[in-house]
Amino acid sequence: MAADCGANCARWLLCLANFIFICVSTGVLIVGTWLAADKASFINLTLNITTSKYSPASPFVSEDAEKILKEFVEPAVIEQAAYILIAAGAFILVISFLGYCGAIKESRVLLTAYGIFLIIIFALQITLILLCTLYKSQADHHSKGFLKSTLSKYYTTGDNKDAVTLSWDLIMAQMSCCGVDGYEDFRTARLFVEKSSAEGLGRQVPESCCILTGDPLLLKPADPSCIISPTQSNSYLSTGCYDKFSFMVTENLNLVIGVVVVVAATQLLAIIFAFCLCRAVGQERDYHYKY
Repeated sequence: MAADCGANCARWLLCLANFIFICVSTGVLIVGTWLAADKASFINLTLNITTSKYSPASPFVSEDAEKILKEFVEPAVIEQAAYILIAAGAFILVISFLGYCGAIKESRVLLTAYGIFLIIIFALQITLILLCTLYKSQADHHSKGFLKSTLSKYYTTGDNKDAVTLSWDLIMAQMSCCGVDGYEDFRTARLFVEKSSAEGLGRQVPESCCILTGDPLLLKPADPSCIISPTQSNSYLSTGCYDKFSFMVTENLNLVIGVVVVVAATQLLAIIFAFCLCRAVGQERDYHYKY
């Protein structure tokens, strides 16, 4: 065991932090695997817990909340969420396992692997930030292109919405915006156009583009004619979500910088602790080998 006080401190901090991440990532991985393997049981359990009159949670769940919940537990949404949870959980679990086992067992191999993984992640983050700063116009172009492709390929309306559609509805309702650059983005949304034609209402925009009344998640336009005849007074037809988000980041730049600094500092501390402990273990073993 490393005798140095600083090394011991680094060891137990790494153990504690990575143990927490192991527990969280294991939970995420279990939920993701459950959703992927048997989403029907998850949907039934979720709806029974929240909507059954015999459930202890039922007095706290309103009819509006039930409607929102049922949208988010659609099979398509659950399936897409499952793979995201599995990927995220597995990635965090592997790295946390290296850090925890390396610290608790004082394994130089595992600690070195853990430190290298963190250095790679840190370097990728720095590279991404620099590229986005140096090539802002190109980054904006590619980001908008990706976001528009999600609208054109996956966004739909009506029943059986998928995770992409629900995510866009949530973003537009909460940020008071419409599409990536404006309402015209929905003219190229193939599934949206097909479903709108089948409705026969002459729909131009989804409800989430309208000025809403009540809970934004319920997507109730203040003006029911908004989806057919959107105007500046009843919708956000000219307010793109990309520009709205950029404005919000600029307005809260200090907070964004603070979050980035905290995340970067945490990663750097973990890297320093890992290699300091690795060095202390090596020195102690050399000492025992000599004497």
